[in-house]
Amino acid sequence: MSSRHILSAPAWPYANGPRHIGHVSGFGLPCDMFSRYQRMCGNPVLMVSGTDEHGTPIQVQADAEGLTARELADRYNRVIAEDLAGLDMSYDLFTRTTTRNHYAIAQEIFIGLYRNGYIFPRTALGAVSPSTGRTLPDRYIEGTCPICGYDGARGDQCDNCGNQLDPADLINPRSKINGETPVFVETEQFFLDLPAFADVLGGWLQGKSGQWRPNVLKFALNLLGDLQPRAITRDLDWGVPIPLDGWRDKPDKRIYVWFDAVIGYLSASIEWARRSGDPDAWRAWWQSPDSDAYYFMGKDNIVFHAEIWPAMLLGYNGKGAKDGTPGSLGALNLPAEVVSSEFLTMEGKKFSSSRSVVIYVRDFLARYDVDALRYYVAVAGPESQDTDFTWSEFVRRNNDELVANWGNLVNRSVSFAARNIGQIPAPGELTETDRALLDRSKAAFGTVGDALRRCRFKLASTEAMRTLAEANKYLSDQAPWKLRESDPDRMRTILHVALQLVDDGKTLLTPFLPRSSQKVFEMLGGTGEWSGMPRIEEVTEDGGQPYPVITGDYRTAARWESMPVKPGTPLGVPAPLFAKLDASVVTEELARLEAK
Repeated sequence: MSSRHILSAPAWPYANGPRHIGHVSGFGLPCDMFSRYQRMCGNPVLMVSGTDEHGTPIQVQADAEGLTARELADRYNRVIAEDLAGLDMSYDLFTRTTTRNHYAIAQEIFIGLYRNGYIFPRTALGAVSPSTGRTLPDRYIEGTCPICGYDGARGDQCDNCGNQLDPADLINPRSKINGETPVFVETEQFFLDLPAFADVLGGWLQGKSGQWRPNVLKFALNLLGDLQPRAITRDLDWGVPIPLDGWRDKPDKRIYVWFDAVIGYLSASIEWARRSGDPDAWRAWWQSPDSDAYYFMGKDNIVFHAEIWPAMLLGYNGKGAKDGTPGSLGALNLPAEVVSSEFLTMEGKKFSSSRSVVIYVRDFLARYDVDALRYYVAVAGPESQDTDFTWSEFVRRNNDELVANWGNLVNRSVSFAARNIGQIPAPGELTETDRALLDRSKAAFGTVGDALRRCRFKLASTEAMRTLAEANKYLSDQAPWKLRESDPDRMRTILHVALQLVDDGKTLLTPFLPRSSQKVFEMLGGTGEWSGMPRIEEVTEDGGQPYPVITGDYRTAARWESMPVKPGTPLGVPAPLFAKLDASVVTEELARLEAK
């Protein structure tokens, strides 16, 4: 099968605070698991994202902390980059939206849409805080939905019925910042003509039937009947300037944050290409017919990735009801799939930093193995339904599945072989039992790989662990330690089979557990890097202030196949793969949560 270029696009975390595990379970870790698998299959992967740094919420948070918006963005850009690198997220480039490069690309998409007639000016009612005089962003206004009557509707969308809204439509609108009633004033803004894409979007979405997760496709199709022009500029001073004469120098008009943020996938790809030394390298992922783009996010972002971003791309390409011609970048590819996860709650409560129902990534990683969190997200995350994170289930999964199943298999087989032989032994004649288990282990690459390709991480990780449970049973049943004196040849054969199963297991689990898979690779005599790890680099743009980016070289030894272990290879010193957690962890963590 010929390789395809894979664009992996995890949602852009908002730079107003550190990330908690609810965030990364939806947009982050699933995308990294998918990307690592695709690289192991030999596909060129470009995984790009960054911090989303514009908009009024940044300004509101900055005011609360006594900082400028830029200072706040600088602070949390660094914190978030460190959090995601700590999770072993294999970004080719994790950057930010406050770069000159991003401004230029966002403005180019705006101009392309404007020239093709898909952006137009219109007077609208804008919400203003009476106490500060500052524009309130749509998502900072809540009220009763005029369509379904839901009381917690936001100014841009009702999460209950899924319909797009305007803040002025809400019944009894109120500011989420301080509870005051906003004042609505007339202001001129630019709008994206979403209704001009209803037909072409509908045809495109219908073609995704059977390919996308049903919840994503159903939600996106349901929105088609009520597409309205959507404001893409705002009255504020923190954001990308409007690139039109008479507008670009206005100090109080900027492109709205949601419009520029989705363009970040493209601008980050272009920045990556420039930093790689080949400024046109991004085109293989954005313009080639042999490429697929996968976007990963939580379900609250479906409308932006399954409706608005495709509409923007179609309009830039000149493919809406008003036709047109592609902009200067050329025609751009639409998403191959929008992979949306549901929400993760914590001990029965919605994650909330303001209410301290939260555990931040860095706090988690200070106390527990990164692979323990990655495994939990894979096997018990909110893939297709809202899921509750509980400390008791985290401890159980860690102890029963990582420690007692996988860690136990590695420790027993490698330790016994290292102590008694010192190297991978050559096999004697294989029994039917030996062959059957080796065949099943080899076949798991097909079943686990197919699940990973379809972004079914729960199925993939469960199937991998089931295969390892069979290997554990084989080792217990065959009991090579009983044959040391009576049948050393059979002992060596059993150990050879067991080490082959361990090697296969290490590969099958690499997308989920890259750090511990590296350890197993070294125990089995491997040298160098098995699965590439990210690093943080300090970079500058045109001599400006340095800022961190995540990048890495992921062209490593890992391949998605069963590779025969080589007799005679010296075995490394075995060490426990995972720490067993005491039951007191549950009590301690619940007490921490209660104390907050």
